[in-house]
Amino acid sequence: MRFFLEVKKLLLLALIVYVFLKIFFAFNLVTQYIEQITLFAFIIILASLGLNVIYGYTGQFSLGHAAFYGIGAYASAYLSRTFGVESMFSFIVILFVSGVVSGFIAYLIGIPIMRLRDDFLGIATLGFATLVRVVFDNSDRFAETLGGSRGFIGIPKLANLEIVFCVTVFLILLTRNLIQSRYGLFWRCIKDDEVASISIGIDTTRMKLMAFTYGCFLAGVAGALYAHLYTFLHPSNFDVLKSIDFLIIVILGGMGNIAGTIYAGLLWVGIIEGLRIMLPEKALELRWVFIPLMLIGLMMWRPYGLMTKRRG
Repeated sequence: MRFFLEVKKLLLLALIVYVFLKIFFAFNLVTQYIEQITLFAFIIILASLGLNVIYGYTGQFSLGHAAFYGIGAYASAYLSRTFGVESMFSFIVILFVSGVVSGFIAYLIGIPIMRLRDDFLGIATLGFATLVRVVFDNSDRFAETLGGSRGFIGIPKLANLEIVFCVTVFLILLTRNLIQSRYGLFWRCIKDDEVASISIGIDTTRMKLMAFTYGCFLAGVAGALYAHLYTFLHPSNFDVLKSIDFLIIVILGGMGNIAGTIYAGLLWVGIIEGLRIMLPEKALELRWVFIPLMLIGLMMWRPYGLMTKRRG
């Protein structure tokens, strides 16, 4: 009973947010640029949620999250162009197929690397991210339509408020329920003490592989939404720095905290794009001075994240 009440509250909150945004968008109370950035913020939240499952709940240090984000983007762009997708129903199918592609590749990569820990796992995922970036740069050798280093063009603009918002809310609720299930309990046990988890019979390798696959599935869906929001893909959009963005959001919001990831995702996109609007064009690069200083200040004030209480 309590579970259904909590879900109803979350759905009611989501409905209020949707109505609020719909009014602003429908009556042109904000510019098209703000509309696009708002949708982009939801996409970033979804991708960061995937990394939170991997790192925040299971403790697997991954630096290759942007690679799976990019795989989902390229997969959806290629499929939508190949099959001439125009309807919303077909687009939703493409979204989840793209997520499955990212998740499946993550599963194959995860089989050998999930036995690694800490920095070694981070280096392995970083290596994979670099490999994927090189493949994207040379993708025109496999299929001319992928664009290679010139970029993938001609992607239909299918991502709108309804699709982006509903898919994000649905996957947030799905992730929340998964975290509260026994699998989520196993993930948290592994993060706290992997040796103790093994001693009580938890198949830690299998559980870590499951979390890694699901987190990359979320990144793939987010990448697919990104592709059909901006209608252009370039390999530089999915480099290691994008993985760092996701990592900053997870740590800033609080590791193992879904609400924190949502707030930090909105804050991160708001800060970056807000500075882009406020700063004069000649001083635009100064935002990469202000942002690190702001992050240092936030970490000194809330070292465990904005939504996580001080431990001990």
